[in-house]
Amino acid sequence: MKYFISAIIIVIIIIGLYGYNQGWFENAEPDTDREVEETEVETEVVNDEDEDDEEEEVRQPVERIGTSVEGRDITAYHYGDGEDQLLFVGGIHGGYEWNTVLVARELMSYLESNPEIIPENITVTVIPVLNPDGLVRIVNTDGEFTSSDVSGDTVPGRFNANNVDLNRNFDCEWQSSGTWQNRTVDGGDAPFSEPESQAIRDYVEMNDITAAVVWYSAAGVVFSSSCNNGVMDETLTITDLYARASGYPAYEEFNFYAITGDMVNWLAKNNIPAISVLLSTHQDVEWSENRAGIEAMLEYYTN
Repeated sequence: MKYFISAIIIVIIIIGLYGYNQGWFENAEPDTDREVEETEVETEVVNDEDEDDEEEEVRQPVERIGTSVEGRDITAYHYGDGEDQLLFVGGIHGGYEWNTVLVARELMSYLESNPEIIPENITVTVIPVLNPDGLVRIVNTDGEFTSSDVSGDTVPGRFNANNVDLNRNFDCEWQSSGTWQNRTVDGGDAPFSEPESQAIRDYVEMNDITAAVVWYSAAGVVFSSSCNNGVMDETLTITDLYARASGYPAYEEFNFYAITGDMVNWLAKNNIPAISVLLSTHQDVEWSENRAGIEAMLEYYTN
């Protein structure tokens, strides 16, 4: 009898081994450790994809937004990471208004040294040189700006390499021939015919700009903007705000002579509150005045 029982046990063992090799029992008992490992791998892949998406959405601190006629970079510098973007632009008239580049660079240095001044809800974007081809006409070989660099006629530095006045090349009452003081200047073949104006147009259209300040020289005033649609209330507010803080007088409109194709007025056409800040001379940076105006803007737009 015991031999019979032993034989049955041996048969059962043989059948069991055969079934195991054939995979009969794979669905009966889940491999818990293996399932946990596979779940962890899948989770890691999903998390990596999420992190990649987040990295793509983070704005880089330095961004090339275009190039000039002669191939020089037009660069935007970003400080802070808030949703409300304040835009500051210098150097639209290149070497003729080279001190506007300096005040923009003063702002960049100030924000780099004092990042705590930027409210959490704000990103400050600075485009220090919109017309780099015009600028290089009056800088020295080291790229330094001093009053001794500016000698003789700096008017050619106002225009880009196509001899177009960029501040007559925007889509607000554009004309091919514009006026500057008592001169006739080239407004380009069409609105945004120039790569420099195209660069700032594309940047503005791809970003939600809360307000903009564009520096010019020289008159020592702050002008509001409009494009035949009246001055927006928000524009009047920041015009008065910047003027009171800086000490510059404020004007609602520029009425000394007809202006066509103006950048700041084009911003107003696109419902962006924008002001022109004119430095008092073509040499002085007047940083303390403009720092006060900038700080007033930051405070005003703080949530």
